[in-house]
Amino acid sequence: MEETYLLNVEGVKKKILHGGRGELPKLQDGSKFTFHFQTLKDNFERTVIDDSREAGTPMEIIVGKMFKLEIWETLLSSMRIGEVAEFWCDIIHTGMYALVSRGMRRIAEGRDPLEGQKHRCGMGNMFDYHSTGYADLDELQRTPQPLIFVMELFRVRGTEGRPPERERLPQAAQPLLPVQVEEPSAYKRDTWAMNSEEKLAAVPVLHSEGNRLVLRREFAQAAAKYQEAVICLRNLQAKEKPWEEDWLKLESLVTPLVLNYCQCQLELGEYYEVLEHTTELLQKHNDNAKAYFKRAKAHAAVWNEREAREDFMRVAHLDPSMAAAVKKELKQLGERMRKKHVEDRKRYQGLFQSPQGQ
Repeated sequence: MEETYLLNVEGVKKKILHGGRGELPKLQDGSKFTFHFQTLKDNFERTVIDDSREAGTPMEIIVGKMFKLEIWETLLSSMRIGEVAEFWCDIIHTGMYALVSRGMRRIAEGRDPLEGQKHRCGMGNMFDYHSTGYADLDELQRTPQPLIFVMELFRVRGTEGRPPERERLPQAAQPLLPVQVEEPSAYKRDTWAMNSEEKLAAVPVLHSEGNRLVLRREFAQAAAKYQEAVICLRNLQAKEKPWEEDWLKLESLVTPLVLNYCQCQLELGEYYEVLEHTTELLQKHNDNAKAYFKRAKAHAAVWNEREAREDFMRVAHLDPSMAAAVKKELKQLGERMRKKHVEDRKRYQGLFQSPQGQ
Protein backbone atom coordinates (compact mmCIF):
# COMPACT_ATOMS: atom_id res chain seq x y z
CA MET A 1 0.00 0.00 0.00
CA GLU A 2 1.46 3.34 -1.03
CA GLU A 3 -0.63 5.69 1.09
CA THR A 4 1.03 7.06 4.19
CA TYR A 5 -0.96 6.88 7.41
CA LEU A 6 -0.21 9.19 10.30
CA LEU A 7 -0.45 7.67 13.75
CA ASN A 8 -1.96 9.86 16.44
CA VAL A 9 1.56 10.43 17.70
CA GLU A 10 3.73 13.49 17.09
CA GLY A 11 6.71 12.88 14.83
CA VAL A 12 5.62 9.48 13.46
CA LYS A 13 4.47 8.46 9.97
CA LYS A 14 3.31 4.97 9.07
CA LYS A 15 3.19 3.29 5.67
CA ILE A 16 1.74 -0.21 5.35
CA LEU A 17 3.86 -2.33 3.02
CA HIS A 18 1.80 -5.51 3.39
CA GLY A 19 -1.54 -5.82 5.16
CA GLY A 20 -2.03 -8.11 8.14
CA ARG A 21 -5.01 -10.15 9.23
CA GLY A 22 -7.68 -9.81 11.90
CA GLU A 23 -8.27 -6.92 14.28
CA LEU A 24 -5.73 -4.86 16.17
CA PRO A 25 -4.69 -6.82 19.28
CA LYS A 26 -6.09 -5.66 22.63
CA LEU A 27 -3.04 -5.43 24.82
CA GLN A 28 -2.41 -5.62 28.53
CA ASP A 29 0.73 -5.51 30.66
CA GLY A 30 2.67 -8.69 30.01
CA SER A 31 1.59 -9.05 26.39
CA LYS A 32 4.53 -10.02 24.20
CA PHE A 33 5.25 -8.88 20.64
CA THR A 34 7.40 -11.11 18.42
CA PHE A 35 8.61 -9.36 15.28
CA HIS A 36 11.44 -8.77 12.85
CA PHE A 37 12.73 -5.25 12.33
CA GLN A 38 15.10 -3.30 10.17
CA THR A 39 16.45 0.12 11.13
CA LEU A 40 17.36 2.51 8.32
CA LYS A 41 18.78 5.99 8.01
CA ASP A 42 16.49 8.54 6.38
CA ASN A 43 18.79 9.14 3.43
CA PHE A 44 18.71 8.38 -0.29
CA GLU A 45 20.41 5.01 0.14
CA ARG A 46 18.29 4.20 3.22
CA THR A 47 21.45 2.90 4.88
CA VAL A 48 20.77 -0.18 7.00
CA ILE A 49 21.83 0.21 10.64
CA ASP A 50 20.39 -2.99 12.11
CA ASP A 51 18.51 -5.98 10.72
CA SER A 52 17.16 -8.69 13.01
CA ARG A 53 17.28 -11.19 10.15
CA GLU A 54 21.05 -10.77 10.02
CA ALA A 55 21.17 -11.72 13.70
CA GLY A 56 18.92 -14.71 12.90
CA THR A 57 16.48 -14.18 15.79
CA PRO A 58 13.22 -12.20 15.95
CA MET A 59 12.90 -9.43 18.53
CA GLU A 60 10.56 -9.68 21.52
CA ILE A 61 9.09 -6.86 23.61
CA ILE A 62 6.88 -7.29 26.67
CA VAL A 63 4.27 -4.56 27.17
CA GLY A 64 4.73 -2.53 30.34
CA LYS A 65 8.36 -3.56 30.94
CA MET A 66 9.75 -0.07 30.22
CA PHE A 67 11.67 -0.95 27.05
CA LYS A 68 14.16 1.87 26.50
CA LEU A 69 12.79 2.74 23.05
CA GLU A 70 9.22 3.38 24.14
CA ILE A 71 8.03 4.35 20.67
CA TRP A 72 8.42 0.74 19.48
CA GLU A 73 5.61 -0.38 21.75
CA THR A 74 3.41 2.30 20.21
CA LEU A 75 4.36 1.32 16.66
CA LEU A 76 3.71 -2.37 17.21
CA SER A 77 0.39 -1.63 18.89
CA SER A 78 -0.80 -0.15 15.58
CA MET A 79 -0.11 -3.37 13.64
CA ARG A 80 -2.11 -6.51 12.86
CA ILE A 81 -0.65 -10.01 12.86
CA GLY A 82 1.32 -10.62 9.64
CA GLU A 83 1.49 -6.93 8.80
CA VAL A 84 4.66 -5.34 7.42
CA ALA A 85 4.87 -1.59 8.00
CA GLU A 86 7.40 1.19 7.65
CA PHE A 87 7.56 3.91 10.31
CA TRP A 88 9.37 7.22 9.97
CA CYS A 89 10.22 8.54 13.44
CA ASP A 90 11.52 12.02 14.20
CA ILE A 91 14.46 12.76 16.49
CA ILE A 92 12.21 13.09 19.56
CA HIS A 93 11.69 9.31 19.39
CA THR A 94 15.13 8.10 18.25
CA GLY A 95 17.56 9.67 20.71
CA MET A 96 17.98 6.43 22.65
CA TYR A 97 18.38 4.17 19.64
CA ALA A 98 22.19 3.98 19.78
CA LEU A 99 22.08 2.54 23.31
CA VAL A 100 19.25 0.15 22.49
CA SER A 101 21.10 -1.08 19.39
CA ARG A 102 24.32 -1.46 21.38
CA GLY A 103 22.56 -3.78 23.81
CA MET A 104 20.91 -5.83 21.06
CA ARG A 105 24.18 -6.24 19.20
CA ARG A 106 25.96 -7.39 22.35
CA ILE A 107 23.27 -9.99 22.99
CA ALA A 108 23.64 -11.24 19.40
CA GLU A 109 27.39 -11.52 20.01
CA GLY A 110 26.84 -13.51 23.20
CA ARG A 111 28.00 -10.67 25.44
CA ASP A 112 26.47 -8.98 28.48
CA PRO A 113 24.39 -6.03 27.17
CA LEU A 114 24.98 -4.13 30.44
CA GLU A 115 28.73 -4.67 30.51
CA GLY A 116 30.43 -1.55 31.87
CA GLN A 117 27.15 0.33 32.27
CA LYS A 118 26.65 2.52 35.31
CA HIS A 119 23.42 2.31 37.30
CA ARG A 120 21.87 5.47 35.96
CA CYS A 121 19.00 6.37 33.68
CA GLY A 122 19.44 5.63 29.99
CA MET A 123 20.07 9.24 29.02
CA GLY A 124 22.69 9.58 31.72
CA ASN A 125 24.46 6.50 30.42
CA MET A 126 24.41 7.93 26.92
CA PHE A 127 26.48 10.92 28.03
CA ASP A 128 28.87 8.68 29.98
CA TYR A 129 29.97 6.73 26.92
CA HIS A 130 32.80 8.07 24.83
CA SER A 131 32.09 5.24 22.42
CA THR A 132 29.47 2.54 22.05
CA GLY A 133 32.07 0.28 20.52
CA TYR A 134 30.37 0.57 17.12
CA ALA A 135 31.34 3.37 14.74
CA ASP A 136 27.90 3.76 13.16
CA LEU A 137 26.21 4.01 16.58
CA ASP A 138 28.78 6.57 17.72
CA GLU A 139 27.75 8.64 14.71
CA LEU A 140 24.10 8.43 15.76
CA GLN A 141 25.02 9.64 19.24
CA ARG A 142 27.01 12.58 17.84
CA THR A 143 24.37 13.54 15.27
CA PRO A 144 20.84 12.51 16.37
CA GLN A 145 18.58 12.09 13.35
CA PRO A 146 15.22 10.70 12.24
CA LEU A 147 15.19 6.96 11.62
CA ILE A 148 13.03 4.54 9.65
CA PHE A 149 11.87 1.28 11.21
CA VAL A 150 10.51 -1.50 9.00
CA MET A 151 8.65 -4.02 11.16
CA GLU A 152 6.96 -7.35 10.51
CA LEU A 153 4.71 -8.55 13.34
CA PHE A 154 4.55 -12.33 13.68
CA ARG A 155 2.53 -12.81 16.84
CA VAL A 156 1.18 -11.23 20.00
CA ARG A 157 0.79 -13.37 23.10
CA GLY A 158 -0.97 -12.49 26.33
CA THR A 159 -3.71 -10.29 24.84
CA GLU A 160 -7.01 -9.83 26.67
CA GLY A 161 -8.66 -13.13 27.56
CA ARG A 162 -5.42 -15.12 27.50
CA PRO A 163 -2.62 -15.32 30.07
CA PRO A 164 0.68 -13.76 29.01
CA GLU A 165 3.16 -16.12 27.40
CA ARG A 166 6.15 -16.46 29.70
CA GLU A 167 8.41 -18.97 27.99
CA ARG A 168 10.77 -17.93 25.19
CA LEU A 169 10.24 -19.52 21.79
CA PRO A 170 12.77 -22.29 21.11
CA GLN A 171 15.34 -21.38 18.46
CA ALA A 172 14.00 -23.94 15.98
CA ALA A 173 10.51 -22.46 16.21
CA GLN A 174 11.55 -18.88 15.59
CA PRO A 175 10.61 -17.77 12.07
CA LEU A 176 13.56 -16.47 10.07
CA LEU A 177 11.65 -15.55 6.89
CA PRO A 178 8.65 -13.26 6.34
CA VAL A 179 5.30 -14.81 7.25
CA GLN A 180 3.25 -15.49 4.10
CA VAL A 181 -0.16 -14.10 5.03
CA GLU A 182 -1.50 -14.43 1.49
CA GLU A 183 -0.82 -17.08 -1.10
CA PRO A 184 2.84 -16.89 -2.14
CA SER A 185 1.94 -15.77 -5.65
CA ALA A 186 -0.08 -12.86 -4.26
CA TYR A 187 2.68 -11.43 -2.09
CA LYS A 188 5.64 -9.77 -3.77
CA ARG A 189 8.52 -9.65 -1.31
CA ASP A 190 9.90 -6.16 -0.85
CA THR A 191 13.64 -5.76 -1.27
CA TRP A 192 14.11 -4.97 2.43
CA ALA A 193 13.20 -8.59 3.22
CA MET A 194 15.51 -10.17 0.62
CA ASN A 195 18.82 -11.88 1.28
CA SER A 196 22.00 -10.81 -0.52
CA GLU A 197 21.53 -13.08 -3.53
CA GLU A 198 17.92 -11.98 -4.00
CA LYS A 199 18.88 -8.30 -3.77
CA LEU A 200 21.56 -8.70 -6.43
CA ALA A 201 19.11 -10.56 -8.68
CA ALA A 202 16.49 -7.83 -8.18
CA VAL A 203 18.75 -5.01 -9.42
CA PRO A 204 18.52 -5.67 -13.21
CA VAL A 205 14.78 -6.26 -12.86
CA LEU A 206 14.30 -2.93 -11.12
CA HIS A 207 16.58 -1.22 -13.66
CA SER A 208 14.52 -2.60 -16.53
CA GLU A 209 11.24 -1.61 -14.87
CA GLY A 210 12.59 1.91 -14.40
CA ASN A 211 13.57 2.16 -18.06
CA ARG A 212 10.12 0.96 -19.11
CA LEU A 213 8.45 3.61 -16.94
CA VAL A 214 10.71 6.33 -18.39
CA LEU A 215 9.54 5.42 -21.90
CA ARG A 216 5.99 5.94 -20.64
CA ARG A 217 7.12 9.28 -19.09
CA GLU A 218 6.14 8.07 -15.63
CA PHE A 219 9.20 9.67 -14.11
CA ALA A 220 8.23 9.57 -10.43
CA GLN A 221 7.54 5.84 -10.59
CA ALA A 222 10.73 5.24 -12.58
CA ALA A 223 12.79 7.18 -10.03
CA ALA A 224 11.40 4.97 -7.27
CA LYS A 225 12.54 1.85 -9.15
CA TYR A 226 16.04 3.22 -9.69
CA GLN A 227 16.26 4.27 -6.05
CA GLU A 228 15.18 0.83 -4.84
CA ALA A 229 17.88 -0.78 -6.98
CA VAL A 230 20.50 1.60 -5.54
CA ILE A 231 19.37 0.72 -2.03
CA CYS A 232 19.86 -2.98 -2.77
CA LEU A 233 23.38 -2.36 -4.02
CA ARG A 234 24.32 -0.03 -1.15
CA ASN A 235 23.19 -2.66 1.34
CA LEU A 236 25.42 -5.19 -0.40
CA GLN A 237 28.32 -2.72 -0.54
CA ALA A 238 28.10 -2.19 3.22
CA LYS A 239 29.37 -5.76 3.64
CA GLU A 240 32.45 -5.14 1.46
CA LYS A 241 35.64 -3.20 2.11
CA PRO A 242 35.47 0.19 0.31
CA TRP A 243 37.40 0.48 -2.95
CA GLU A 244 38.32 -3.20 -3.10
CA GLU A 245 37.32 -5.34 -6.10
CA ASP A 246 33.89 -6.54 -4.97
CA TRP A 247 32.96 -3.06 -3.70
CA LEU A 248 34.02 -1.51 -7.01
CA LYS A 249 31.97 -4.02 -9.00
CA LEU A 250 28.87 -3.01 -7.07
CA GLU A 251 29.76 0.68 -7.45
CA SER A 252 29.88 0.24 -11.23
CA LEU A 253 26.23 -0.87 -11.04
CA VAL A 254 25.24 1.99 -8.73
CA THR A 255 26.53 4.82 -10.94
CA PRO A 256 24.19 4.42 -13.97
CA LEU A 257 21.22 3.93 -11.64
CA VAL A 258 21.96 7.19 -9.82
CA LEU A 259 22.33 8.97 -13.16
CA ASN A 260 18.98 7.59 -14.34
CA TYR A 261 17.41 8.68 -11.06
CA CYS A 262 18.82 12.19 -11.55
CA GLN A 263 17.46 12.35 -15.09
CA CYS A 264 14.00 11.56 -13.73
CA GLN A 265 14.39 14.30 -11.13
CA LEU A 266 15.38 16.76 -13.85
CA GLU A 267 12.18 15.89 -15.70
CA LEU A 268 10.22 16.38 -12.46
CA GLY A 269 11.84 19.75 -11.75
CA GLU A 270 13.60 18.55 -8.59
CA TYR A 271 16.77 20.44 -9.42
CA TYR A 272 18.29 20.74 -5.96
CA GLU A 273 17.99 16.99 -5.48
CA VAL A 274 19.88 16.53 -8.74
CA LEU A 275 22.59 18.89 -7.49
CA GLU A 276 22.90 16.90 -4.27
CA HIS A 277 23.20 13.45 -5.84
CA THR A 278 25.41 14.40 -8.79
CA THR A 279 27.79 16.26 -6.48
CA GLU A 280 27.98 13.22 -4.20
CA LEU A 281 28.63 10.99 -7.21
CA LEU A 282 31.37 13.28 -8.51
CA GLN A 283 33.14 13.23 -5.16
CA LYS A 284 33.83 9.55 -5.86
CA HIS A 285 34.06 9.67 -9.66
CA ASN A 286 35.30 13.11 -10.73
CA ASP A 287 35.71 12.06 -14.37
CA ASN A 288 32.08 11.17 -15.03
CA ALA A 289 30.97 13.42 -17.89
CA LYS A 290 27.31 12.43 -17.63
CA ALA A 291 27.18 13.43 -13.97
CA TYR A 292 28.69 16.84 -14.82
CA PHE A 293 26.18 17.24 -17.65
CA LYS A 294 23.17 16.56 -15.42
CA ARG A 295 24.54 18.79 -12.68
CA ALA A 296 25.14 21.55 -15.23
CA LYS A 297 21.51 21.35 -16.39
CA ALA A 298 20.34 21.55 -12.76
CA HIS A 299 22.57 24.58 -12.13
CA ALA A 300 21.20 26.24 -15.26
CA ALA A 301 17.62 25.58 -14.16
CA VAL A 302 18.15 27.40 -10.83
CA TRP A 303 20.07 30.29 -12.46
CA ASN A 304 23.55 29.31 -11.26
CA GLU A 305 25.11 30.53 -14.49
CA ARG A 306 28.79 30.38 -13.52
CA GLU A 307 28.52 26.87 -12.06
CA ALA A 308 26.54 25.66 -15.07
CA ARG A 309 29.10 26.98 -17.54
CA GLU A 310 31.97 25.42 -15.59
CA ASP A 311 30.27 22.02 -15.55
CA PHE A 312 29.35 22.17 -19.24
CA MET A 313 32.94 23.02 -20.16
CA ARG A 314 34.13 20.13 -18.00
CA VAL A 315 31.83 17.80 -19.95
CA ALA A 316 33.27 18.92 -23.29
CA HIS A 317 36.79 18.35 -21.97
CA LEU A 318 36.08 14.87 -20.60
CA ASP A 319 33.97 13.62 -23.51
CA PRO A 320 34.48 15.38 -26.86
CA SER A 321 31.59 13.37 -28.33
CA MET A 322 29.26 15.49 -26.15
CA ALA A 323 30.66 18.78 -27.47
CA ALA A 324 27.67 19.41 -29.76
CA ALA A 325 25.21 18.84 -26.91
CA VAL A 326 27.25 21.16 -24.67
CA LYS A 327 27.29 23.87 -27.35
CA LYS A 328 23.50 23.65 -27.64
CA GLU A 329 23.04 23.85 -23.85
CA LEU A 330 25.40 26.84 -23.54
CA LYS A 331 23.49 28.68 -26.29
CA GLN A 332 20.17 28.04 -24.51
CA LEU A 333 21.70 29.10 -21.21
CA GLY A 334 22.94 32.37 -22.71
CA GLU A 335 19.51 33.13 -24.20
CA ARG A 336 17.73 32.37 -20.93
CA MET A 337 20.14 34.53 -18.91
CA ARG A 338 19.81 37.49 -21.35
CA LYS A 339 16.03 37.24 -21.17
CA LYS A 340 16.18 37.11 -17.38
CA HIS A 341 18.43 40.18 -17.22
CA VAL A 342 16.02 42.16 -19.44
CA GLU A 343 13.06 41.16 -17.28
CA ASP A 344 14.96 42.01 -14.10
CA ARG A 345 15.87 45.51 -15.41
CA LYS A 346 12.24 46.21 -16.30
CA ARG A 347 11.08 45.05 -12.91
CA TYR A 348 13.65 47.12 -11.02
CA GLN A 349 12.95 50.22 -13.13
CA GLY A 350 9.29 49.95 -12.29
CA LEU A 351 10.07 49.89 -8.59
CA PHE A 352 11.94 53.24 -8.65
CA GLN A 353 9.82 55.18 -11.16
CA SER A 354 7.47 57.75 -9.62
CA PRO A 355 3.78 57.55 -10.57
CA GLN A 356 2.76 60.21 -13.17
CA GLY A 357 1.35 63.43 -11.80
CA GLN A 358 3.41 63.33 -8.59
